[in-house]
Amino acid sequence: MAWDDILRDFVYLWAVIDPIGSIPVFIAVTAGTSRMVQRKIAYQAIITAGLVLLLFIVGGQILLDLLEIPLAAFQIAGGLVLFLFALTMIFGESKPQAEIEESSHVSVHQNKAVFPLAIPSIASPGAMMAVVLITDNHRFHIGQQLISTLTMLVVLLITLGFLLLAGRIQKLIGDAGASVVSRIGGLILASVAVDSVLSGIKVYFEI
Repeated sequence: MAWDDILRDFVYLWAVIDPIGSIPVFIAVTAGTSRMVQRKIAYQAIITAGLVLLLFIVGGQILLDLLEIPLAAFQIAGGLVLFLFALTMIFGESKPQAEIEESSHVSVHQNKAVFPLAIPSIASPGAMMAVVLITDNHRFHIGQQLISTLTMLVVLLITLGFLLLAGRIQKLIGDAGASVVSRIGGLILASVAVDSVLSGIKVYFEI
């Protein structure tokens, strides 16, 4: 697997997971808690998100095979879904603002490390779709899939680092900065989504 492929997957996963965009969400759900509790929530969120994405890496391919969905169709559908997701990141309510509002509606008895921090802030629908696409058995051998999975874990570890340093980063870039980064990520994701659709069309029509 070439380094440019690894870099592509890294940028792809960075855009859909959006580590910086999760910082304001983390600060909102941990407001008023001790440093120890904040660290516990950060670790719980990353572990939960990681397990969810790993589940999609393993189970997503099995589901495709059971339904006999051709790769090209999944590429096109996945690209379209990711493109719509990217448009909401660019033009809609920014990720931090939307998910902070969601956190205010969560009962105090619910684990905010799971919702909205792990899902949908970190393991977003776009991220779930992305990990299935970059580990497809019909296009990538097991070695490539392992590298893509490790790349996902690296992005999650970086996200954990950002959460543990959330207070300092928030002071540095502010909510506006996190919103800008999220929208730039949306633009990158839109480009990746269009490329996925075009690749699927080429395969389907044997162009």
